[in-house]
Amino acid sequence: MVHDKSLDDNEIIAALLRDVFRHHGVVFNNSSQKNTLNKVSSRIASEGLGFLSKTLPRLGKALDRALTNSTPLNCAEHGFEPIPGSNLPKFLGELFSLVLYPDGTVLPEPSVQAVRSLRQVLYLYYKYELPYSTEQEQQVVDRFVKTEDDLSIVTTSLREIEEACNAIPWSNRPYSIWDDQLRIVRDAQRLLAKLFASFDPKNVIPRHGPGAVATKQQLWEKYRWTNVSANIAKYYPTDSYYYVSYGHICDELKQFVALTEVDLPARVVLVPKDSRGPRLISCEPVDYQWIQQGLGRAIVEHVESTELTKFNVFFTNQLPNQFGALLGSQDGRYATLDLNEASDRVSVDLVRLLFPPHIYEALEACRSSATILPSGQILPLKKFAPMGSCLCFPVMALTIWAILTAKAGSDQDTRESILVYGDDVIVPRAFALDAIEQLESFGLKINRDKSCISGLFRESCGTDAFQGINVTPVRLRTVWSSSRSPESYASWVAYATSFWHKGYFSVYDLIVEALSHLYGPIPTNDMHLACPSLPENPLAHRLHSRSNRSLQKRQWKVWDVQPKRLTHVMDGWSMLLRYFSEGDRASSSYETPWVGHLIFEGDIPFSVSQYTRKRSSILKRVWR
Repeated sequence: MVHDKSLDDNEIIAALLRDVFRHHGVVFNNSSQKNTLNKVSSRIASEGLGFLSKTLPRLGKALDRALTNSTPLNCAEHGFEPIPGSNLPKFLGELFSLVLYPDGTVLPEPSVQAVRSLRQVLYLYYKYELPYSTEQEQQVVDRFVKTEDDLSIVTTSLREIEEACNAIPWSNRPYSIWDDQLRIVRDAQRLLAKLFASFDPKNVIPRHGPGAVATKQQLWEKYRWTNVSANIAKYYPTDSYYYVSYGHICDELKQFVALTEVDLPARVVLVPKDSRGPRLISCEPVDYQWIQQGLGRAIVEHVESTELTKFNVFFTNQLPNQFGALLGSQDGRYATLDLNEASDRVSVDLVRLLFPPHIYEALEACRSSATILPSGQILPLKKFAPMGSCLCFPVMALTIWAILTAKAGSDQDTRESILVYGDDVIVPRAFALDAIEQLESFGLKINRDKSCISGLFRESCGTDAFQGINVTPVRLRTVWSSSRSPESYASWVAYATSFWHKGYFSVYDLIVEALSHLYGPIPTNDMHLACPSLPENPLAHRLHSRSNRSLQKRQWKVWDVQPKRLTHVMDGWSMLLRYFSEGDRASSSYETPWVGHLIFEGDIPFSVSQYTRKRSSILKRVWR
């Protein structure tokens, strides 16, 4: 019989604080420990989970800004009672005093361990996936619309620059106040022209990617075409890119003749993100998505294999940026820049201005020019592509790289030190202010709260670093479920493992106890089983075991998270089209385990009739 044990948020934060007290026993006495625990308990009772998911993270962001020497900490501004005669909070003031002066500025030799502990407590619930309100949904949509209005302003200046570049030969152009801006545009154009000199945008293998599309087809319905926009067909002819062969067209001649050529808009959807609100995704029409996926992957593979960009622009590897953040926090040589609403602020005019004509022609052919908002309003798009398009990420990264590299000019050291992964950018610190000014002059917007230029704190691609040490906290996302759930089980085993590796053993024991009550004994890593496992578990010996003579090994019966298989047999031509477009997916360098609402399991033989759905995993007892 399984005895359920709920995992209470009060218990988790209390266990974490006990671990923090143990790590810093020199500064915490019994009285201060008791006072801290009581304060947390009382504020949760009065403010609810918002104290953990909103109030504490605000104090954490204020700490980070102080560590970058941008703004001294003032706890009263964030709802915390200060130590008398100080700007530091009474709450965990023992640790804040090891890092900051009473005026909120950084000490000459701050305690890295104290920074690590503070950030773990303050950011523990920052990304907790709590329900959000309709007001938060509307705020996200309003920001999306407002960005379009902002782009109207920058569009005018971009078109003026384009006219100036085209009107006067570069070598004979007289000096003007736009000299520097025009030079950067021309150099960025040359860089992208050189990058794509040998790239053929028509040599692509189309395929379907994210499951949700604006036209709402199920996956097996996507391979039967009812509409192909004339905008795409002028560059990617329907008979060449949407059908397997002329035999395919002949067999489906009625459908081929009946194809419409309407330019359908994309569709905005809101997907869960965390307690701060949802994430906005613009689902593409199925005919656009088909080409976007092929062109996007071709660009990514070309950029990551070309000498000009393979050491500066990354799509499948975050390690260079993460290492750059650690190095920058060690000696301050490198700054990390984070762009705000980056995917929504790369305008179509900027892409036309910078990219070579033959590349822009291909990009424009498979770009949605409008999207439908949740209210039903059709919004014309001035941005090149919102999040949801496969072309959004590579075009955004290359735009940023080209502008910054052009700005660096002949400074080879600066050019080689620019690292771009999406909207995470690393540049030399001496170049950071020029980089910010230049990016914003083209309509992009820097998130100054998350950009780290001074001090010795840096963050990039999920790595937070201070004085060369990784101080990234464990952030809970998945809400604990009191009933057996594959997502909850896999997530909380992973959280427990992270806490164990960081030395937070009280939290680890608490989570393991709750997991064991609900799921029974859980295997350990030293058993080398292909299933969720823990670093250590005294109950692991209670797992049922057997000797498998066929495999000549010992097996244990354990819980495993497996995708839920879906089988749907399509018509022959649709299956052949899917085979030609996706049969090589396992070897693609631009694949992730989760592809929209669908998963491709690399260790499962490819089948044109089998699919697995995201968020439809099952928890199954198996022998391993």
